Amino acid sequence: MSHIKDVIARRVWDSRGHPTVEVDVILENGVVGRAIAPAGASRGTREAIDLRDGGAALQGKNVVQALKNVNGPIAAALRGRNVQDQTGADGAILALDPSPLKKALGGNATVATSLAVLHAAAADAGCALWQHVAEQNGFTPSLPLPEIQIFGGGAHAGRRVDIQDFMIMVPGANSFDEVMEITNEVYFAAGDIMQSKGKLAGVADEGGWWPMFDSNEEALETLIGAIEKAGEKPGDRVVISLDIAASEFCNDGRYRLALEDRDMDSNAMIDMLGGWLDAYPIASIEDPLAETDKEGTCEFTRRFGDRVQIIGDDYLVTNATLVDQAQKDGACNAVLIKVNQAGTVSESIEAFRKAQSAGWGAIVSARSGETEDVSISHLATGLGGGQLKVGSFTRSERMVKWNECLRIQDVLGAAAFVGGAPLANTWWGKKNIKGPKT
Repeated sequence: MSHIKDVIARRVWDSRGHPTVEVDVILENGVVGRAIAPAGASRGTREAIDLRDGGAALQGKNVVQALKNVNGPIAAALRGRNVQDQTGADGAILALDPSPLKKALGGNATVATSLAVLHAAAADAGCALWQHVAEQNGFTPSLPLPEIQIFGGGAHAGRRVDIQDFMIMVPGANSFDEVMEITNEVYFAAGDIMQSKGKLAGVADEGGWWPMFDSNEEALETLIGAIEKAGEKPGDRVVISLDIAASEFCNDGRYRLALEDRDMDSNAMIDMLGGWLDAYPIASIEDPLAETDKEGTCEFTRRFGDRVQIIGDDYLVTNATLVDQAQKDGACNAVLIKVNQAGTVSESIEAFRKAQSAGWGAIVSARSGETEDVSISHLATGLGGGQLKVGSFTRSERMVKWNECLRIQDVLGAAAFVGGAPLANTWWGKKNIKGPKT
């Protein structure tokens, strides 16, 4: 057994230029594990908080106290522990801060440390991180199906469009590498169309195009055009995925689409999205209703859960208890797994297992504020969850994660790519996947 000698935190910087927490876990044999905390802009109210210092300096986003928490109480709690006991290490961290939102230590402090322990354990075992995750938790590794942003909106693009992410998935591809090729064609076709129509404002937070559309549905029409311009038939190999992030524009039970000067109640919101499902090849939709709109989420799932993947992000915040309750309520049929949303690796895997046990989908996801850290590429592979969402097809903090999957593909082989299997229960899967889900 290898034991933890020390835990050291430093301040580094994320893709938006904001401070964040990096942690080194150093073992007695000299092995080091390192990880960096990401940060979200669109955040659920029940997720672990980023501990920031406030004040005027660095826009109030400095992380001095979070660093002190790692270098002080967290380090003291982990020194001497067996690095292969991830649950024990995470439990020691959680014992220091029993608050559900990690208010005392900061979710940025806990997640960077927890991931660094995971990296140190894999390095100590002499294996890749994805292999360590699979072996330690009894999963069969696989290369995930990417979910890739083409247009950014909502909190990721100055709210120029209300819907947060317009994305594509390529479940008809034969390998991870082929997904990248097709996505490249669609992404740049979309940019060309927008440029020619004067609809292009630049690049958004996650690398997708920053649009100047006149309506939210114009984004869907443009995305269809881009898929066709790329030489693909919409709904054939390439499908659409949406992150509505409805909590961002819901107030007192009313949904306000500012771009269209339109207010709706929950039923009207469901009807609008249902119309989109009828009109466009949408296979997956995230947070279609607000996190506070339980009745609306249940109704949306009742009406459309047999034809589309319905992902809970703000609604479930990578929380096993909330996933369990949603399953009992009939709300959603998939969960987004964000490690910093939970605060530790163990809590994230617990939420993943809860989804898996009910036959739900599970999508490992990055955040809008990202870094060169590739942990989630390995988690998505090692968990065998089948889906990965890291943003768009530009910006190095995004591409480093896609490229890491390509390196993993060299080891696992192209046959390890899950293809359309995660969407087997959607209209696309029922049309294209024959036989039992694999």
